[in-house]
Amino acid sequence: MAKPEDITMEGVRLIFRNFSGKEGMYNAAGNRNFHVIIDEDLARTMEADGWKIRWPKPREDGEVLLPSMEVKVNFGSRKPPLIVMIGDKSRRRTELDEETVGLLDFVEFANVDLKVHPYEWDVNGNTGIKAYLAAIYVTIVEDVLELKYANLDADELSASASLQSPPWDE
Repeated sequence: MAKPEDITMEGVRLIFRNFSGKEGMYNAAGNRNFHVIIDEDLARTMEADGWKIRWPKPREDGEVLLPSMEVKVNFGSRKPPLIVMIGDKSRRRTELDEETVGLLDFVEFANVDLKVHPYEWDVNGNTGIKAYLAAIYVTIVEDVLELKYANLDADELSASASLQSPPWDE
């Protein structure tokens, strides 16, 4: 079988986000990961190639649930992932690192493009391919008030507040 190649996916949806590596019922502390929803045809092809794909069971009749794949986020490797956050209105580009990537657990995504790197594993005769994040570009929905005050630092904010005396001080 040919060595698997990186896979690029555009306009995808992420679920079960844990970029911070927070401990939870289904996650050990420090384990940074998320699941990416995958088109059914791509999921079948990837699964045939050895990638681990999750096929959820419908909870109600007629419910359609799309397959997903867990993607690990590892900063301890030779080449840490490139993680870029872009504002949907300001178009401001911010590269995130191990300390700041946890922000992605809480923001609203407008678009996500990513590239995953395959890692072939073989343990006790069992084999498969695990997905590791190589690069991700996340366009986030920006708040209008955050944009309005984004360029002001704390000193400017306190100075402008002290210039205006409240009516009860007169």
